[in-house]
Amino acid sequence: MSVRVVVADDQELVRAGFAMILDAQPDIEVVAEAGDGAEAVAAVREHRPDVLLLDIRMPVMDGIEAARVVCAEGGCRVLMLTTFDLDDYVYDALRAGASGFLLKDVRRDDLVHAVRVVAAGESLLAPSVTTKLIAQFTSGAPRPAGPPPERLAALTARERETLRLLARGLSNAEIAQELVVSEHTVKTHVSNVLTKLGLRDRVQAVIAAYETGLTVPGAS
Repeated sequence: MSVRVVVADDQELVRAGFAMILDAQPDIEVVAEAGDGAEAVAAVREHRPDVLLLDIRMPVMDGIEAARVVCAEGGCRVLMLTTFDLDDYVYDALRAGASGFLLKDVRRDDLVHAVRVVAAGESLLAPSVTTKLIAQFTSGAPRPAGPPPERLAALTARERETLRLLARGLSNAEIAQELVVSEHTVKTHVSNVLTKLGLRDRVQAVIAAYETGLTVPGAS
């Protein structure tokens, strides 16, 4: 079954370029394009894609608000597009529910890989620049209310350590090496963390780790 994608960017050439790259893949189908945030939301509602590739800065309705609407309605994963000069928006985009983000100068293969990863229900975090950027934003930006520290009491010591390692951007395999356990055990710990804290995915887990003070920017 093909991964159904909506591509939303107000720059027609950029939008067409991403759509062409993705549509050329045997397992990906671009079902619609959108030139602003409102069109993106409408396209998602009409076509019900698996992934919305969405520019952060959009006319009519900006990408962050569009992501918030799409993620709240469920059923579609959001992958944000940004440029270095828009980095300040990335943290808000992740809080809005985006599953990750790409820089607009992303390589062809990385774009395709990112769409497949997000469509599979994973977040585009580790190991990548994303985690470093989250740390940068949370160190300088006001921290919106997240899971309160007392909710971390629901986690076991091993689950807290797993969350701390997630915030460092480690993959399941790398966490398994750190904790000297199997990947299956790590998957169980990650699932428990998400369930106990009421989080959707690893992106939200990373944000929660910073917001609750479990880890701090730059920690290793």
